[in-house]
Amino acid sequence: MTTREETLALWRQQEQTVRAKLAAPGVSSLEDLKAGTGMEFLQKIWDGVLPSVPIAETLDFIPVEGEPGRVVFQGTPSKRHYNPLGSVHGGYFCTLLDSAVACAVHSMLPQGMGYTTLELKVNLVRALTDKVGPVRAEGKVIQVGKQVGIAEGRIIDADGKLYAHATTTCLVFPLP
Repeated sequence: MTTREETLALWRQQEQTVRAKLAAPGVSSLEDLKAGTGMEFLQKIWDGVLPSVPIAETLDFIPVEGEPGRVVFQGTPSKRHYNPLGSVHGGYFCTLLDSAVACAVHSMLPQGMGYTTLELKVNLVRALTDKVGPVRAEGKVIQVGKQVGIAEGRIIDADGKLYAHATTTCLVFPLP
């Protein structure tokens, strides 16, 4: 069984490795999006071939694992993410989970297809603070069809403690 310290060391090493490869934030072109499958597009971002995502820089989270149907983002909540009540704002939870579940759907799309989130349902289970350390949002596909993609996600800490869970429904469509 892995200890918390071992998990944290692994997570921090993965984060350092990924951060070293990411390009500066920016927005990819429609041509870049259409050039390959959803997984190929995401991999180009993760490899630093395409720009990293601006919202991830704003909230300081990054993708740390990804494969078709499963994507994991990691972030370390800090006081700059706090609400007036003294804990991490719900928008941080929602953005981290939306990124994980939507990218899980995106990872399953064939070339020439895009998506947009139609619905995101998030349940906040417990408060996050700057004392928690890094957390991970793992998104997993439930089903992706020709018009609809569905995925679920969870935010956990290094002990496996659940902080929030979500489901999404995405509209899948041909790119213009």
